[in-house]
Amino acid sequence: MNLFRNLLFWIVLALVGALLAQLLLADPGYVLVRYRGMDYTTTVAAGLLILFGVLFALWLVWKLVTLPFRAWRGHRDRQSRARLGGGLEALHHGHYARAQKLLEQAAADDESAAGVARSAAAQAALARGDTAAARAQVDALGERHAASRAIAAAEIALADGRPTDALVALDAPAAQPLPPRGLALRADALAVSGQGAQAYGMLGPMRQQQALPEARLSELETRWAEASLHEADDANVLADRWEALPKPLKSEPRVVIAYADRAAELRWEDASARSIEQALDARWDERLAARYGTLPIARLEQRRGNAERWLQSQPASPALLLTLARLARAQGQWPQAQDYLHRALAQGAGSEAWEEFGHGFAGAGDDASARIAYANALRAARGEAIEPLPAQRDLRQTIYDRAVTEERDEHGLPRLRE
Repeated sequence: MNLFRNLLFWIVLALVGALLAQLLLADPGYVLVRYRGMDYTTTVAAGLLILFGVLFALWLVWKLVTLPFRAWRGHRDRQSRARLGGGLEALHHGHYARAQKLLEQAAADDESAAGVARSAAAQAALARGDTAAARAQVDALGERHAASRAIAAAEIALADGRPTDALVALDAPAAQPLPPRGLALRADALAVSGQGAQAYGMLGPMRQQQALPEARLSELETRWAEASLHEADDANVLADRWEALPKPLKSEPRVVIAYADRAAELRWEDASARSIEQALDARWDERLAARYGTLPIARLEQRRGNAERWLQSQPASPALLLTLARLARAQGQWPQAQDYLHRALAQGAGSEAWEEFGHGFAGAGDDASARIAYANALRAARGEAIEPLPAQRDLRQTIYDRAVTEERDEHGLPRLRE
């Protein structure tokens, strides 16, 4: 393509030259120059050639005169690029002191590269633990590099645990609009400062500018949605934020638990229990099943009825059996709670089941068994051997505890237990 363009240029130039030559041959013209009493005459073509020759000679003289200065400037530029490249490489390799020195020199040599050089020098100073030097590098950045200064200042402030200062730096008018890195830092500062809802609201711009990988954004979406629900001031705000969440998040266990906990704190018992019930009906999760039994709300009879309904399809769920035990004990039915706890232990429940045993025995006045149960809770958490309870289960009861209804898939094939 370049060859064709060059060839076309020379062809056009030759045609223009031929046309001018025809015009000059038809009428060569007359040029008269009178200087200090002397007359100089020539044709237009010769005059133009003389003029171009004089201009070329002046250009050549100018190039020769400025050659040393241009050579020195080129040498400085090469040195600056070498220092910038060497500083970035030293930063990558972990030679932070050398990196900071080279990058400071590169910033002093070339103002156009000062933003990159001083930002990287601030990172090197932070890696060395020299916060004061890092701040000095940021302060040295002028208004021309306002975005780089804001990002570097925010990184330093977040590293020092000062999210408010990071927000002040990033919200400066001179730094707007924020680049992708600035958006990610601002969202992080909002989340750290307890403003999860605002951080969640920045996910859209971050996705548009591809500030972070999609997998990381999905992880942050879950975390910030959870934080925004915990931070809701009242039931109306909580309901609005819950309704604004996309459908997949409403079945995410962490998000559902955050909503249920906050709803329970706000005395919104129906919403608290219903959120977990709907999530478990849509997709089974052991964390949700366990949390259902520890919600600080009443509705014991209704919650137990739902748990018993789920037990028909999830007979081997230790979390569900533990939840049923907690609900039965809360209703004053300790013998039934014991049966559920024995089944939960047989299906793989650990220290939480033993702790529930301890609470139940203590409430029933059986201090000896309570002490054993509490000690077993510690042993189970540490992976140590368990001491049996004084009242042993007989063989029939043990078989019943371990037995579960066979689960089959949609093709009628038995499911293997995980």
